[in-house]
Amino acid sequence: MSAVALPLVLAGCQGEKDLDLSTYVETIEPADALYNQGLANLNAGRLKEAAAKFEAVDRQHPYSEFGRKALLMSTFTNYRQGRYSEAVNSGQRYVTLYPTSDDAAYAQYLVGLSYFRQIKEVTQDQSEARKTIEAMNQVVERWPDSEYVEDAQEKIRFARDQLAGKEMQIGRYYLERREYIAAIRRFRGVVENYSNTRHVEEALARLAEAYFAMGIAPEAQTATAVLGHNFPESKWYKSSYQLLQSGGLEPRENRASWISKAASVIVGG
Repeated sequence: MSAVALPLVLAGCQGEKDLDLSTYVETIEPADALYNQGLANLNAGRLKEAAAKFEAVDRQHPYSEFGRKALLMSTFTNYRQGRYSEAVNSGQRYVTLYPTSDDAAYAQYLVGLSYFRQIKEVTQDQSEARKTIEAMNQVVERWPDSEYVEDAQEKIRFARDQLAGKEMQIGRYYLERREYIAAIRRFRGVVENYSNTRHVEEALARLAEAYFAMGIAPEAQTATAVLGHNFPESKWYKSSYQLLQSGGLEPRENRASWISKAASVIVGG
């Protein structure tokens, strides 16, 4: 359709009314006015309206000082609304554009929180847990003196525990199916990679169970010995000890075993 014919078509759609083309052009407002309107909406609890104002500042006045501040506030309001994908996008953009800003650590922290709030139950996919660790590690490593480091580390610990729990779930599935090698691979991953989580006790016990079932007594004895050394009061140690006794065995650590070598980093040790 030609450009000449376009007004006629539009006019026909409007009927008797004339089309006001000015309504198709966004009104440019002063950056400070938009930003302050956003703050007022935020203080009044009108998050959606606040987000719209901050996004307008970012869109109409990019790279200005108010644009910088509005981008951070957009990240915050999106996070508060549960619009986590939008919060991640704006937070990452802020860190990319203003890496040396005093607020860069906070923007990165909000990215991490946005991933953290999306972590699912351990029976489901744990990609958000991995992204939480990655995002929060940046807070810890790039801004070690920021006020967000302590909570970032707490969120990392939780996410790591989730990943370890997922490995345990898969390992138990294989163990129940008597797929011992596959099960051992999962439990070994927990011992070697997530030794500071609450799952390491069970992982050692399950290793003892799997090795015992395969008839690999030295590894079953080593797993139980390491478990007893690090967690002597654990219910998992008691069950593993009883399992060995049922086969006429006692806990005995083989220093050449990978389990013994991994024991040095176990928190309980």
